[in-house]
Amino acid sequence: MEISVKGKQLDVGEAWRSHVEENLPAVIGKYFESAQDAQVTLAKQGSTFHVDMVVHVGKRIFVQSHGATGDAYSAFDEAAEHLAKRLRRYKRRLRDHHHRRPDEAEILTAQQYILAGEDIESESEEKDEPMVIAEMETGIETLSVGEAVMRMELANLPSMMFRNRAHGGLNMVYHRGDGHIGWVDPRGNRGDN
Repeated sequence: MEISVKGKQLDVGEAWRSHVEENLPAVIGKYFESAQDAQVTLAKQGSTFHVDMVVHVGKRIFVQSHGATGDAYSAFDEAAEHLAKRLRRYKRRLRDHHHRRPDEAEILTAQQYILAGEDIESESEEKDEPMVIAEMETGIETLSVGEAVMRMELANLPSMMFRNRAHGGLNMVYHRGDGHIGWVDPRGNRGDN
């Protein structure tokens, strides 16, 4: 597994880099033998160290975690603990994932936009439309509802759009404000109006 360790506007020391390179493979290897690569980023805001991890565990499957404490080592340990918890929760499904799905599932290509919030817009601009900060292409995969929920939670995303394997229509799963997961399945997509 290839591990990339970076600092965001700070120098990552050799001791911390060694700590990450020694401990991360052990955490991942406990649950998943063949992870492809990992990116670990250390940043500091005020007196708090933030560690962000993204691990590529399979074809188009990424697991993300985050840790934030007053010490860089404990921030990494916290992020590694969150990563282990996610991998442990979905261990069986991740290992069986490639056996259940077709080799080359059709992926719908879509545009993804990230819009600026109200605080980013300048006060002098009085537009009715939000400013587009980023525009990128993303793939919409064909998944079951359970697989979509798993991918959303592993990637630590607020929502995920997917093509429902059962009927081919576009669906969305999302984290609700009450902590539960919501599922949007428009009736028009099922073909049985």
